[in-house]
Amino acid sequence: MLNTIAICGAGTMGAGIAQVAAAGGFKTILFDTREEALPKAIAQISRNLHTAVEKGKLDAAQPAVILSRIQTVHDAQLCIADVIIEAIVENIPAKVALFNQLATVNRPDTIFATNTSSLSVSDIAKEIIHPERVAGMHFFNPAHLMQLVEIVSGKATDPAVADVLYALTKQLGKTPVRVKDAPGFIVNRVARHYYLEAMQVASDGTADLKTIDKLLEAAGFRMGPFALMDLIGNDINFAVTTSLYEAFNHAPRFKPGQLQADKVAKGELGRKTGKGFYNY
Repeated sequence: MLNTIAICGAGTMGAGIAQVAAAGGFKTILFDTREEALPKAIAQISRNLHTAVEKGKLDAAQPAVILSRIQTVHDAQLCIADVIIEAIVENIPAKVALFNQLATVNRPDTIFATNTSSLSVSDIAKEIIHPERVAGMHFFNPAHLMQLVEIVSGKATDPAVADVLYALTKQLGKTPVRVKDAPGFIVNRVARHYYLEAMQVASDGTADLKTIDKLLEAAGFRMGPFALMDLIGNDINFAVTTSLYEAFNHAPRFKPGQLQADKVAKGELGRKTGKGFYNY
């Protein structure tokens, strides 16, 4: 019986997952070592909830109820839950260090789920105490709106752990898909070419960014590739592409785009910095 879910990392993704957990009726702990990140995350969640009220998707009284279920903490000793979902930097040593730190204050049966979008769940798990309780639970941005969640089983993942996360995802109102551990899993592996080919078309001078986005949205995609990269964050998107490029032994089809590399070098990361492929 799951009662408490902890989310580690109060950035855009972590805040979104915390909102989903609280809206699902769970006591939710939002943890970040950066104290200043926590009020920003709560403000973001509050805005999302009130937008849902304005659109008629929530009753006016619901935002206060959902927010009341979220406890913010910056002390790892207080991050105790039945399921812990990390949404921190895409770096294996950082994720391993966090999980091992939390393993010392949590029960042996606490489930550790990583929201990594491209790193190996197996490589993360093998360094963790009780690796069988580690799995991937990959949400998509924005987490409170996107329905799909990839449930990733690493080499050591106990099938029962994957079953719990699958059932939890459904309880949260999301659509779970079981995936074996592989570079990029399913969505990010396939989606690389949505971004990379779009950048190649722009680099070749075949069409400009706005035209490419407009045409792909007209074809049925909810967002064009350049607008979507700006939403995700060019640094994050570039890191995922680089990870797959390395995992597939520098296969040309996964080579990171120079247009995005230049944006990252300039600090033009998208919506979060006010400028990316577009200005905000």
